[in-house]
Amino acid sequence: MSQPCETTVSWLLPSPFVQTWKIEPQHIDHYNHVNNVAYLGRLESLAWAHSNHLGLKFADYQDVGKGMVIRRHELDYLQPSHLNDELLCATWIKECDGKITLTRQFQFVCPRRNKTVFQARTQFVCVNMQTGAPARMPALFRDIYTTAAVNS
Repeated sequence: MSQPCETTVSWLLPSPFVQTWKIEPQHIDHYNHVNNVAYLGRLESLAWAHSNHLGLKFADYQDVGKGMVIRRHELDYLQPSHLNDELLCATWIKECDGKITLTRQFQFVCPRRNKTVFQARTQFVCVNMQTGAPARMPALFRDIYTTAAVNS
């Protein structure tokens, strides 16, 4: 669930979509910090939650036969996170060309330490869901994602 941003958090961009992530035992690896795969899973769930919040559900993707799939991740692990940490996980649509691609920015902050612990950028490409081939964004995607983009 989205929550209001803490005014003390120094976000990379204005007006983030934010969810809280409580670090639990299944997120911890043999180094006793959050496993990189757990961060990837959180990116996916946060991106979907934000898209849903903007008004796009997976059923909408199915209805138009198009979907946004990941082309590239850039991940920066800045500080370790540990069991019982609570992270504020933010995302934004950074760029949307309104044609085929959009880029999301992510920032995870540990408010207890007042530190950004993780940042990522993910590029998505619109594809035909039957063939997997790149496809132009339907008007629904273009309208919602370009309006939400911080570069608009």
